[in-house]
Amino acid sequence: MAKYLKCGHLFEGTNDTFLKDQIVIIDDERIVFTGGSFDAPPSKKNDEIIDYSQKFVLPGLIDIHVHLSYGNAQANEDVDMYAPPEFRALRALLASQKVLAAGYTSLADPATTNRVSPSVRDAINSGMFVGPRITSSGRQITARQGLGDWYPTWIGVPESSVGVLVRNTDEAIEEIRMQVKDRVDFVKFTADGLHRNSNGELMACFNQKEMDAMVEECHRLGVKTIAHARGREAVLYSARAGVDIIFHAFEMDKEGLEEVSKSGAILSPALTFLVNTVEFTQKSDPCFKWRPNMNRNDVEIACEMLIEAHKMGIPFMVGSDSGFAVTPYGEWHARELEIMVNYLGFSPGEALKCTTSENSKLLREGNSVGRLATGAFADITVVNANPLEDITTLQDAKNIEDVYLNGKRIDFSNSGNFAPFNWEHSYRQWNEVYTRERIKELAH
Repeated sequence: MAKYLKCGHLFEGTNDTFLKDQIVIIDDERIVFTGGSFDAPPSKKNDEIIDYSQKFVLPGLIDIHVHLSYGNAQANEDVDMYAPPEFRALRALLASQKVLAAGYTSLADPATTNRVSPSVRDAINSGMFVGPRITSSGRQITARQGLGDWYPTWIGVPESSVGVLVRNTDEAIEEIRMQVKDRVDFVKFTADGLHRNSNGELMACFNQKEMDAMVEECHRLGVKTIAHARGREAVLYSARAGVDIIFHAFEMDKEGLEEVSKSGAILSPALTFLVNTVEFTQKSDPCFKWRPNMNRNDVEIACEMLIEAHKMGIPFMVGSDSGFAVTPYGEWHARELEIMVNYLGFSPGEALKCTTSENSKLLREGNSVGRLATGAFADITVVNANPLEDITTLQDAKNIEDVYLNGKRIDFSNSGNFAPFNWEHSYRQWNEVYTRERIKELAH
């Protein structure tokens, strides 16, 4: 029995416009026909006719920057330390289902604690649970001055950390080979982190020779590479090394932009984390005094070169950096599209194309997802509003009418929330040090 979807408006995913009065025919888990209503083969007696003639039908959306193991973290320690991997895996499964309920049928996880996300991926693929398609790295490979090495030296990088510290190229190559053995889908490097030199510039944590060697080994083993590269130097080194996807690129300069263009690298800014931090952080939050202003400045700096990159035709992928307290699962995945439109000059259609067919280039399933085309998996998101007129409509859960995965409509009636336990979090019991002077200030 086939399913006939009557689509009032259909976005195929491979261009930036909608088509009107279309039919999508699903047989089992694949699409067997897309086209105009008058061109569709006639339905048979037992076929199911589903009327979306007043709806907008899209390919299942894709977010390539979701950290399933983080648990909506409020601190670095929440990411790395307190919850055991067994609990993280169960929590990550529920997190993935919340992503699916938001209309995102596929995701990529670029850095997971332990082997959590690949394990959730395999459990879903084996049919044990319903969840989105997952493409995942392992732990992100870092050196000193890298993002994953954020604890003091006397603590180091715990085995449960999202990062794994390598101290030389040989260790890096061995780590890459072990991750590939463990069946990761791609490898992520922290090309820089939080450390700045005397000029205030973010320092790359790997030099050019090291980056070259790591990327070459990944490509030799047949896996793609992602670099966390915020700073000028890290973007430059990543592009020259042939990294496939560069995350952030906030402080990229013209030299780096030229190298990105020559290398064919794809950019994925993940500005949602920054914008949400600026807009949502409260006075009671420990980071209120410094982080919103810092991230506001980051956004302003980032936009100049990212706008230029878009004008040059450099490809973009879309990721939200979900998994933190300001980017919780199932909530803000589509906000990156709004930011691309309002901050970077993308049209809504361009942004939608980036989060469908462009994002599919990273995934295990490749061009079998991210598009409504004959032969593709029947992963479909149906919405009640026109995102080409208002891209923010995808952020309203009421607008997500139906989600199909493998041709089956997903039932979310049993999807719940998870509440953190006390032992999951860092043992910070007060946001401030309450000196006598501070108490006097608060009294006024």
